[in-house]
Amino acid sequence: MKTIRIACGQGFWGDWLEAPARLVEGGPVDYLVLDYLAEVTMSIMQKQKSRNPKAGFATDFVGLMDRILPRVLTNNIRVIANAGGVNPQACAEAVRMIAAKHGLADQLRIGIVAGDDILPRLDELLATGHRLENLDTGEPLSAVRARVQSANVYFGAQPIVEALRQGAQVIITGRCTDTGLALAPCIHEFGWAADDWHRLAAGTVAGHIIECGAQCTGGNCLADWETMPDYANIGFPVVEMSEDGSFVVTKHPGTGGRVTVASVKEQLVYEMGDPKAYITPDCVADFTTIRLAQAGDDRVRVGGVEGRPATEFYKVSASYFAGYKAVGSLIYAWPDAYAKAQRADAMLRQRLADLGLAFDEIWTEYVGANACHGPRLSGEPARDLPEVVLRVAVRSSDQAAVERFTKELAPLALNGPPTVTGFGSGRPKVEEVVAYFPALLPKSVVTPEVVILP
Repeated sequence: MKTIRIACGQGFWGDWLEAPARLVEGGPVDYLVLDYLAEVTMSIMQKQKSRNPKAGFATDFVGLMDRILPRVLTNNIRVIANAGGVNPQACAEAVRMIAAKHGLADQLRIGIVAGDDILPRLDELLATGHRLENLDTGEPLSAVRARVQSANVYFGAQPIVEALRQGAQVIITGRCTDTGLALAPCIHEFGWAADDWHRLAAGTVAGHIIECGAQCTGGNCLADWETMPDYANIGFPVVEMSEDGSFVVTKHPGTGGRVTVASVKEQLVYEMGDPKAYITPDCVADFTTIRLAQAGDDRVRVGGVEGRPATEFYKVSASYFAGYKAVGSLIYAWPDAYAKAQRADAMLRQRLADLGLAFDEIWTEYVGANACHGPRLSGEPARDLPEVVLRVAVRSSDQAAVERFTKELAPLALNGPPTVTGFGSGRPKVEEVVAYFPALLPKSVVTPEVVILP
């Protein structure tokens, strides 16, 4: 039975730069997929593009292609990345320049998947009755329309499949599902039908397992982390997908980390939602049907996946401006570190109130005492903590109030509780708050655009 090898070399924009190169160099790979986009990333890229029409994509991808393109072409590896962000055309042009630099422009066929950016169409869509209601609150997008910074639909695998069909060796997309990056090669190579729900669900599960890179090969893994071998050289995942939809999760020999049923299970529950209805544009996968089995060292076999028909909607990921924030911290040392940090927080809050400053929220954490899990089970943390970090965050629609907060933290170092340190980096930075707005839009009103660069 035919098998293809799909490797994932990036789980987010900022992931380990060595990983994709090591995947290409360390063993046989048919497809290299790279996931760069998170919800807030689209807003960041949209701001970049507003300042520079040639920006708005994951620049790390261009540097990576400069490093691996010759080997990619020599080994006939096809690369699929959502590095295009809000400007896949510019990203593709940058990669084409890299190909020219290596004298490979005539050998490289670049595909682009666009059409996901609906920011220019928002007013038209709202005017024609598409309320784009927030999936969490029911609020219509019109309530925040004036502050919207980005709006993109999640395409699935099918536009990527079309680019593969047209011979693209490097495919650059805008916003698409993480799972679609890996599902597309399966559909293309095996000819799976658009209504072959069980196999589409299997490919979706495979994509979900590897979408976060090394998170399924031992990274960020609670299971036996103390004995995890060679974290520094952790191997990133490779899926060996078979035509019938069964597959094996593995990694290149000689790399660090570990592929076990436990490591794969931890990734499966990541951002899972309803285990019986993991919804994508391509299908609905039932995670309760997944069967895992250890099939040797660093090999986990996955089978039994069942799926159901896709919905008639695309998910929309929008973001909007929601005020300003700043976060600052001070470190208090033993003795009585926690009590000192509490006293400093009370002092800071009183000074802010005396100034008449209005904040939507003031949030305090005592790192080392309660930031991750709240107070200890016995109540207040022990008095003998060696150090506690006082971390205070404020949020407000009033930028001036947030700016004044940034100037009230440093004085505590000299006129507040003793043994304070950790303010060497200066005043906190005022930042814009970007809020997430998820919605649904009928597939019938959005059309993917697939372009092959001439």
